[in-house]
Amino acid sequence: MQSSQLILDGGTGRELARLGAPFRQPEWSALALIEGPEFVTRVHRAYVTAGADVITTNSYAVVPFHIGEDRFAAEGAALATLAGQLARAEADAASHRVLVAGSLPPVCGSYRPDLVDLDRARPIIATLVAALAPNVDHWLAETLSSLVEAELAAAETAGTGKPLWLSFTLQDEDTSAPPTLRSGESVTLAAQTAQRLGAAAILFNCSQPEVMLGAVEAARAALGPDSPIRIGVYANAFPPMAADAEANSALCPIRADLTPEGYARFAAQWQAAGATMLGGCCGIGPEHIAHLRQAG
Repeated sequence: MQSSQLILDGGTGRELARLGAPFRQPEWSALALIEGPEFVTRVHRAYVTAGADVITTNSYAVVPFHIGEDRFAAEGAALATLAGQLARAEADAASHRVLVAGSLPPVCGSYRPDLVDLDRARPIIATLVAALAPNVDHWLAETLSSLVEAELAAAETAGTGKPLWLSFTLQDEDTSAPPTLRSGESVTLAAQTAQRLGAAAILFNCSQPEVMLGAVEAARAALGPDSPIRIGVYANAFPPMAADAEANSALCPIRADLTPEGYARFAAQWQAAGATMLGGCCGIGPEHIAHLRQAG
């Protein structure tokens, strides 16, 4: 990829499971922080070795939805702190410059804009922000299904002085339809919201590769050619997800066509349309990231 490209990392949960890390529901990827943090280090190191410029803290599942209300109250801040420390250590040890993205997840359930409860989510996001802040370079509010989640992330990170990246998941049951968030809100409005909130980047993640090109094109059109806001993509390798699906409810099947070479063909289209940050989400591993790095 061109030198102006940032290569992101890939999915964490699938890679933890592949490595044999402690991994089950409901804790999902948070279980490795609790019982086997060395596996989290191995995942970060694999992506750095593959050539990633950005690694993401393993804090996506450090929420009551996954680890329970009592454990979050007692250990949530410490687990998020550990997630930040593990990523920071691998970034600092890398032979090339690696940034650490602080993952801020959808607190009330992935893919479910109907479950968003800002009053419930606000103190949880605040806890994650305070715990992660010492070790991250920027914030990655990811897998957002609605614009109100973006507003919340912007409000809770505003006082940190660190850049905010907003990443939205898209409806992908019908890959021929115009790109929209899972809330039904348009990508155009999402891009305008990112601009209004002062975000440094808008990304699209955890959706099929087929819907990403339209989203990049719509975001670029809404932002205009002179916008400093970067556009990024990190798709997943799942088949279409139903509107009532719950992300991380089970290990979904992985598409056989999304080999490193197959995924890179999609990525080349995103780059040509204006995406300057490329990586992967669930099911996209270090071998895919290495191919993205080597493709240019």
